[in-house]
Amino acid sequence: MKLIRAEVLGFCMGVRRAVEMALRASEQTGENKVYTLGPLIHNTRVLQMLKDRGVVCLEEKAIGQVPEGSTVIIRAHGVSPKVEKTLVEHGQKVLDATCPKVKASQHKAGSFAEKGYRIFLAGEENHAEIAGIRGYVEGSACFVVGNPGEAKAAANELQQMEPSAKTALKTALIGQTTISPEEYRAIGEVILQYFPNLEIIDSICSATAERQDALRKLSTQVDALIIAGSRESANTRRLLALSQNLKKPAWLVESASDLPAELSSYVTVGLSAGASTPDSLIDEIEEALIM
Repeated sequence: MKLIRAEVLGFCMGVRRAVEMALRASEQTGENKVYTLGPLIHNTRVLQMLKDRGVVCLEEKAIGQVPEGSTVIIRAHGVSPKVEKTLVEHGQKVLDATCPKVKASQHKAGSFAEKGYRIFLAGEENHAEIAGIRGYVEGSACFVVGNPGEAKAAANELQQMEPSAKTALKTALIGQTTISPEEYRAIGEVILQYFPNLEIIDSICSATAERQDALRKLSTQVDALIIAGSRESANTRRLLALSQNLKKPAWLVESASDLPAELSSYVTVGLSAGASTPDSLIDEIEEALIM
């Protein structure tokens, strides 16, 4: 079997920054525990590595149970201002590992809300990044839409709420940083039919686009594709969906033990990985494939 790696794969800048911050914090606090508010990133292997170094994953509801003065790291997906305020009020030392691209979306959403905009967020309803951004627009009309159908329903609902303001109403669309350009474009086109003055913000992370573009290129050179990463990772799942849209046999694997037996029937296999996938896992899977 011949194996070809995607030209761009694995950790993005924001994920690498968050992991390095957590590791430095664990080295500097000695015997004191370091906490992350929710999973720092969406990868089980990395989370276990951090746990082994004394970094504890903290649920939001347990903030008050953490000893005062503890170090709490805000994960790469970010949190709402309300949650961050709660941490400070409980006397925690807060380290903000929010991805800079996500932070930019948060501030943009907050600015739009202050100016009276109605806001559409394109992404997954229950994703931590979307939850954090929504926290910046509390009190303003905000709709989370995951596809063109949901965008149509939300735009229609807003139009019925304010029927006389179709062209005068200020609206904006902000996308989850890991959404695909095709999905984002399709959602925007639907909302524009209802609100022609919609402001569409360029919020997609370049790392997401780079990995998807690299996967498209890779797909032309191989017979099947392996996507390394966690099923909890939105950008990893989108790489799998893209592989399937490209009509290539594809599997998402979280470890070398997940590799399917039928891979042996393919002459050339491509390897890609989500932005939260560590180098160690990519290397492990590559080694298993070429043995």
